[in-house]
Amino acid sequence: MTETQELLNALREQRHTLLIAMRGLSDEQAAARSTVSELTLGGILNHLAHGERNWTQVLSSGTGEAPPSMFDVEQYKMPRGASVPDLVAAYEAAARATDEAVERAGLDRVVPLPEAPWEPGVVPRWSVRRIVLHLLRETAQHSGHADIVREALDGANTTAQLGT
Repeated sequence: MTETQELLNALREQRHTLLIAMRGLSDEQAAARSTVSELTLGGILNHLAHGERNWTQVLSSGTGEAPPSMFDVEQYKMPRGASVPDLVAAYEAAARATDEAVERAGLDRVVPLPEAPWEPGVVPRWSVRRIVLHLLRETAQHSGHADIVREALDGANTTAQLGT
């Protein structure tokens, strides 16, 4: 197995774990806050779908320009009128596009990143490998958040749903 396949498989495993937290949820539950945090399960999934699309655009364009929604805080919310199946489908489509873009680009390609609002004047350059590792970290982090939010919501958690 190639390094690209290994990294994408690890990312797919984290995506799968995240989606376990969404199983059996109503749209109302996905939009509900269950902790002191503003995070909701629908918001987490929406954010990660946006993240996958934004990073795919960054690595595919190679221009260093920020996609319009890259730094938009609204992506952390469940869109009004969205359904759980719609959010899952959007996330899965974004994940497929990311995987395809990574396979096309190759891990060693280096691309400029958009200038972040919190670091004006800094334009880092990352390899596609680093972007995949960032997505892996981000997905794992938010998968943990989703597990806590879900457990606080109705007692379910990924460990119980996995049968471990």
